Amino acid sequence: MLDMSKVASNSVEAVYSSHNIEHVYPHQVPIVVKEFHRVLKDDGVVVLTCPDLQSVCDAILKDKLYDPLYETPDPIAPIDILYGLRPALEEGNEFMAHKCGFTYSSLLNFFIEAGFQKWIGGRRPEDYALYLIACKGEKSDEELRNLALEFLPGD
Repeated sequence: MLDMSKVASNSVEAVYSSHNIEHVYPHQVPIVVKEFHRVLKDDGVVVLTCPDLQSVCDAILKDKLYDPLYETPDPIAPIDILYGLRPALEEGNEFMAHKCGFTYSSLLNFFIEAGFQKWIGGRRPEDYALYLIACKGEKSDEELRNLALEFLPGD
């Protein structure tokens, strides 16, 4: 994500990123988002999901730092969402370490600063996740709603 130089500028219709962006350091997030923007065609979109630190912090405030919130098949606790999946890290998989995190507004700001023109998304506290579709160029509200129906989880 930090160096997508093997992907030509303006060459892809979509970038899909599921639980990846939290694996780079905070100072690297603008680089990643600018790379997403660079490789997209003018009508391209990014579909992204990552942990929602607000909902994780709500669980921590209830003193549930090590209590499982859900299973995937491993039990996932707030500590895993903050720092990375403990069993994978214990086995030496340092790539599973989380190096940063986001609220919806902080995530969205990176995309706005990178030049994305339109977006739709938000928080899903019940999933402890953020969802975002960011468009490089202008899209109508109807196009955004259709993208949301196709790519974002429904209620």
